[in-house]
Amino acid sequence: MCGIVGYIGALSAKEVLLNGLGRLEYRGYDSAGIALMGEDGGAPQILKTTNKVEALRKDAEAVPDAHAGIGHTRWATHGAVNVINAHPHRAGRVTLVHNGIVENYQRLRARLADQGRTPVSETDTEIAAMLIDSYYRGDPHEAVRRAAADMEGSFTLAILFDDHPDKVYAICRNSPLTVMHTGQGSFLGSDVLAFLHYGRKYYAPANDLLCELTAEGIAFFDPADRPVALQEKTVDWDVDSADKQGYPHYMIKEIHEQPSVLRRTVRQYIVEDRVDFSCDDLEPDLFEGVEHVHIVACGTAMHAGLTAKPMFEQLAGVLVSVEVSSEFRDREARINPRTLYILVSQSGETADTLAALRRIREGGAKLLSVINVKGSTMARESRNVVYTQAGPEIAVASTKAFTTQVAVLFLVALKMAQDRGVDVSNEVAALRRVHKQVERVLSRRPAIAEAARMLAAARDIFYLGRGMDMALAEEGSLKIKEISYIHAEAYPAGEMKHGTISLIEPGVPTVLIATQKNCYAKSLLCAQENRSRGGEVLLIVPDGWHVEKDGADVVLRIPGDGGFMSAFGAAATLQLLAYECAYQKGMPIDQPRNLAKSVTVA
Repeated sequence: MCGIVGYIGALSAKEVLLNGLGRLEYRGYDSAGIALMGEDGGAPQILKTTNKVEALRKDAEAVPDAHAGIGHTRWATHGAVNVINAHPHRAGRVTLVHNGIVENYQRLRARLADQGRTPVSETDTEIAAMLIDSYYRGDPHEAVRRAAADMEGSFTLAILFDDHPDKVYAICRNSPLTVMHTGQGSFLGSDVLAFLHYGRKYYAPANDLLCELTAEGIAFFDPADRPVALQEKTVDWDVDSADKQGYPHYMIKEIHEQPSVLRRTVRQYIVEDRVDFSCDDLEPDLFEGVEHVHIVACGTAMHAGLTAKPMFEQLAGVLVSVEVSSEFRDREARINPRTLYILVSQSGETADTLAALRRIREGGAKLLSVINVKGSTMARESRNVVYTQAGPEIAVASTKAFTTQVAVLFLVALKMAQDRGVDVSNEVAALRRVHKQVERVLSRRPAIAEAARMLAAARDIFYLGRGMDMALAEEGSLKIKEISYIHAEAYPAGEMKHGTISLIEPGVPTVLIATQKNCYAKSLLCAQENRSRGGEVLLIVPDGWHVEKDGADVVLRIPGDGGFMSAFGAAATLQLLAYECAYQKGMPIDQPRNLAKSVTVA
């Protein structure tokens, strides 16, 4: 969840670290800190704040620059949000920053206490620093390697040693790490975004490889301290796509990027009007003999699975189940070899989804990962990967990642139906046009902003839908909770009368999504039931569908004639509703409280 950076070279280490932390602040912003190492070694200069990175930048103005250093932006897991618990942490001659969780830190803490070592913070990170220092006898490799062998859980560590000022060390296990070397020096970060402005080629070290960064280059060592050669990777999107480009928030920029990323994602996998994944080198028999599809994901990615479920079942004729990754990993379900398991993650680093992936892989079942980030841990550990082509997504509230995930899952469903002899040419053609549908929704932003006023004044909101629309209701509810801090609940429209309708009263609005013709009349009946009890209804329906004059308080139209492909226009409408609501309330849209972009701890 946290973001870490490191640098050594000829540039201003202070500027490189602060700029990198600013780009990684989406990973956590409870506190921030840097450690700057002088050329002569000794204790590095450490600065910490419980404010944002910009506050740290101001604090750093009076601090002398350095040639090397490490930095951290925190999403708190162990200990309160205060300066003592902020990173970097220091023990003896060791200073480090950490992303992840050291699960056995209490046992390690007790062992270190027996040696007379007592931490000053509440963090597992300080325990890691103390552990490395306890092993340190002048050889950083040995100290880091022995400490890593003692630690359980997930971690990425960036480490400075007082008496090795010409090196920065890093190691990871089940937690993201990228490193880069250019003529300007060596860089490390939780995400390539941290140093993308300095180059496009990078390395993604595997678990337990020790990285030794110097101004001249990067060396990698396996757990036996043998040098290892890694294959360099290349970022396949431009630097500008990681910036706001004049938009007030990343979220609204990323909402507006959806037409282009949807077009790119869909067209990559359609060849001569047929779905074709050959460019991603999937196993040729991946979809053969599949009787059941089990989609495993978290949060928004799980909602993408729910949105795609009806298409799999109706067109491909396979039973589909969708499960939250944390629930899947904790229960003792049998892995079925005739089931295709589809794991969905924007970052490819989601801890619970990674754990599910490893369990499925050990069970020998067919597995497909849908990911946005090439070189991520899930990408490295999956034989079969389809990429969403969304580009970098910085805002905590996911938008373009969601719609491209839905698009890829639709493509997989169409591929399975196609392989079973079903004519899906109409659906393929419609999917190629969905980017135009989203463009038209974006042109209706003023009407959506006006409709958002009804929601901005509410304390509670219900989101309702049937079938695929229920999945979209779940996602719409999550979006407005994330960035507006309004309590919102999503329910199947048919379930409202089974208890929940008792909560409907004046001042409690309902957002009703109705894009499926087979249940449209029933959806409108639900709207009437709510309005008869004083609740306001905001209805989202396709263009041209009839709505009685008193059928809803506000009607928002989406392009098209309903059905599966309406998911994209409805999703964009719900995203804009949440954004405009939060904007009107003056909320920190890109950095909502208590949240981080990539959930890399379980």
